[in-house]
Amino acid sequence: MKVTFPYLPTWVFRSLLPILGFTAVLACSGAKQDQLPPIPSFELMEGFQIELIAAEPLVADPVDMEIDEYGRMYVVEMHGYPLDLSGTGKVKLLEDTDGDGVMDKSTVFADSLVLPTGIMRWKQGVLVTDPPHVWYLADSDGDGVADIKEVLLTGFARSNPQHNVNSPRLAMDNWIYLGHEPAVTTNQYEELLGDKGSEVHFPANAAGVRLPVNAAGRGVRFKPEGHSLELLSSRTQFGHTWDAHGNRFLVNNNNHVIHEVIRAEYLGHNPYFPVSNTTQSISDHGNAAEVYSVTHQPEHQLLTDIGVMTSACGPLIYLGGAFPEAFEGMYFVNEPVSNLIHADRLTANGATFSAGRLLENTEFLASKDAWFRPVNLYVGPDGAMYVVDYYRQIIEHPEWMAEEVVKSGALYNGTDQGRIYRITPKGTGRATWSHRLLLGDAGPAELVSYLTHANQWWRKNAQRLLVDRRDPSSIPSLLALAVDDANELGRLHALWTLEGMGQLTDKLIEDALQSASAGIRMNAVRLAESRLPNSLPLTKSLLALSADSDPQVRFQLMNTLVFAEHPEVPSVRQKLLMQDMADEWVQVAALSARFEQVGPMLPLLLEAYDPNNASMGSLVRKLGRMLAVQGDGEVLGRYLDQGLAQPARAWQGPLLSGIQEGLRNPSKLGLISDVRSKALASAVLGQSDLELKGAAVELLEKLGSKRMVLDREQLAIAKQWAKDPGLSGEERAVYLRLVAMHPESDFMENLKSWIGSTEPLPVQRAALRQLAQQSEEDVPAFLFGRWSRLTPELRESALQVLMAKRQYIVALLDALDEGVVHPSHLGWPRTVQLMNQQNLALKARAREILTRHEQEREGVLASYAESLTLEGSALAGAQVYDANCAVCHQMGKDRGQAFGPDLASLRNRRLENILSDILDPNLSIADNYDLWSLELVTGETVQGLVASETTTALSIRQAGGVERTIARDQIRTIQTLGVSAMPAGLEAGISKQEMADLLAFIKQGG
Repeated sequence: MKVTFPYLPTWVFRSLLPILGFTAVLACSGAKQDQLPPIPSFELMEGFQIELIAAEPLVADPVDMEIDEYGRMYVVEMHGYPLDLSGTGKVKLLEDTDGDGVMDKSTVFADSLVLPTGIMRWKQGVLVTDPPHVWYLADSDGDGVADIKEVLLTGFARSNPQHNVNSPRLAMDNWIYLGHEPAVTTNQYEELLGDKGSEVHFPANAAGVRLPVNAAGRGVRFKPEGHSLELLSSRTQFGHTWDAHGNRFLVNNNNHVIHEVIRAEYLGHNPYFPVSNTTQSISDHGNAAEVYSVTHQPEHQLLTDIGVMTSACGPLIYLGGAFPEAFEGMYFVNEPVSNLIHADRLTANGATFSAGRLLENTEFLASKDAWFRPVNLYVGPDGAMYVVDYYRQIIEHPEWMAEEVVKSGALYNGTDQGRIYRITPKGTGRATWSHRLLLGDAGPAELVSYLTHANQWWRKNAQRLLVDRRDPSSIPSLLALAVDDANELGRLHALWTLEGMGQLTDKLIEDALQSASAGIRMNAVRLAESRLPNSLPLTKSLLALSADSDPQVRFQLMNTLVFAEHPEVPSVRQKLLMQDMADEWVQVAALSARFEQVGPMLPLLLEAYDPNNASMGSLVRKLGRMLAVQGDGEVLGRYLDQGLAQPARAWQGPLLSGIQEGLRNPSKLGLISDVRSKALASAVLGQSDLELKGAAVELLEKLGSKRMVLDREQLAIAKQWAKDPGLSGEERAVYLRLVAMHPESDFMENLKSWIGSTEPLPVQRAALRQLAQQSEEDVPAFLFGRWSRLTPELRESALQVLMAKRQYIVALLDALDEGVVHPSHLGWPRTVQLMNQQNLALKARAREILTRHEQEREGVLASYAESLTLEGSALAGAQVYDANCAVCHQMGKDRGQAFGPDLASLRNRRLENILSDILDPNLSIADNYDLWSLELVTGETVQGLVASETTTALSIRQAGGVERTIARDQIRTIQTLGVSAMPAGLEAGISKQEMADLLAFIKQGG
């Protein structure tokens, strides 16, 4: 779904609210109702009220807001969305001059912005994100108009606005964070929105830090003073938010709550353990979670996923202190396509969190007005939650809309309108901050006292002002508060304020490490990082936390230990790991430390290995892979021998699996001597662990040459077992691969009879693989002769073979041209690979054949319109899905492969749109489903989706749902190929009735 803004169980409230339910709110706040447009009909959770405090003509197209220390409301207006780059964006100053709680004065603070996306108060002005720049705008003469306009940062892409840099936010750690993700590929509007950005840098410090082009599509944090600039470990689409203890949460279209688990500074210390993903989707009700809209006559365009989360944006963790106590720390997120605001309760879950619905079968706020488009949330100085309503008829981008809608002239309907609402508990009085707020005039002692305020707005602004002013007279009060364990939040902010002022001491951190509050202890661990390894007492205090009762404190300690130098660090890391090994994030954090600290873990783990503890096997496999990547021949040889030793140990399978996964350096294959080769073969025949058998065969095959590893008696046994129908297909396939290493064997004569037969799929795949390795010239002819007998899974393996050699590709193109192979059989990645061959003749021919097929789409769409009138069977549709869609798409969590989008997200869409997406998928590229091509330093080409990425590695998801982690230093080039996430031509094997059945199955949600 493409839109502009990426997108407590009920019992909690029984003790807080006398009645649970919903009320239709038609109007609140009697003030100036004759001057404001009528409030739309809302359904708001009982116990709350909503009022309109600003609307057109004072404000229009608002996307973000900020209230400063003097009660001035800054509002960013993005009028140019979706295609107007003429500079219509503005920042408005709104005021309530008569104190009745409703804005009545509007001043254009700044104009001539292009596509501004966010705002934050800074120094005497504001920071505004307007790609490619982050601007500093300030009013030096007090007339309410910015006369200072400086580019603070630059280099960000001006792409489709939903992906542009946005949401500048000052976090508690005194860094300014920017929401950001990669520039999206555009086909129709490349001239307007095809900018890819440049190196991100401070223009005022051109010789300073320069981040990659467009910050490599990741988030950024910076400090203007000192020109500090860093990449983050993750990305977010539109908006981000923090809890009271500094945990950061992100969003992306249909994924409404994501936790950034590992920060960038903890990565890159171990080059032999690349980490490709640092975030966790934490919704316990899934991605593309169901939402409950009440909209009358909703406005939905081409790729709108109706009834599910599809445009999550502007998240907010409420820390305002004015809502009932159970709402403190509640997670709110906007869903503008469905005209509502969703709420989740966050619960700690090991190193991360779990997010559960606040309410079942309904939402915190939902509007009946189809133009209500909440895109951002803000907690004001009164503790109220302010809702920024873009208020447009259409918010989808025309890249993903029907052409008739684009040409209708409706793209900018509502560009002269916009609303800001205020949500408070019932009975709350009007807003008074605009009329009397004077925090900016507060003295040092008063500012320090505000660090203890129940409302985070006061805490964060007081901290900002204290750090900005650096008044020495505030230090005594800050020092006193920094040791006051009776006020958790005040102490926390005092510690970070002192850090920002350069006045934090080791003693204060050591004291905080002993706090009764886990949140303070966790932050104290972070605060210690910049002082390591120079402070021995502080290091010892940190190490003493290895037995902390809180898992998130222990996890933070595990990460922070990468900066510590002390003889006890390895043992403490080992202790932490053994205690929390079941948490995969703890394993990742442990192995991200420097290799010389991590390497010694393996012998200790093998000694304590418990076969009933699955997490131990996972960790042994990671350590084995790391050792193989590192490549110390002596150490690796020793572990190879241990992995093959008798009697068998339960850890040998995971160890050998890890070694074979990491053993990519051809020079290290010499470790597998003839003696070890025979030992590997004997392990295949003599061990019972299937994982060990498979790893041993993989290692033998990596030698790249045929070796006589079996004697005559062993060979006979392997042949017999390869044919034995009483064994599992997986085990037989291992024996088949072992036999195939003996070229004098006549066993290969059986291969062709097994392919396209009733043999188990693993056996057929192994036979096909071995047949291809013989380099037989008739392989393509043989496969195309049996093409109709190949199941989808085996066809996938056959295509891997056919794409491996130039002469095979020529034969494949012949088969496509003759209709033996249908283009839909190729799948999306291979279609693109064929059309981007380095050989120009092959490339031209592939494009002619495949483009010819694409030109048939319009007629196909027309012919399949009949499916929309037929009665479909969801039960029959499940079979259609399994045969045609499951190889690339999941239907919910437990059905199909996670490669393309989850089809469960389509269940509430219009049938016409679902049919169009199936039959004409090249109309658009769904978010995060661009195909990328990587050329590795070894010469290998890898194509797939970038599932996740960090500073050190990428995780590439390939067809079938397989993911491969690739270290960045192993990548020579990377480029997006800009094609659809799904091949056309699916209808070749689906009748009109079957299409009706498939549509029924999708509508039922599986």
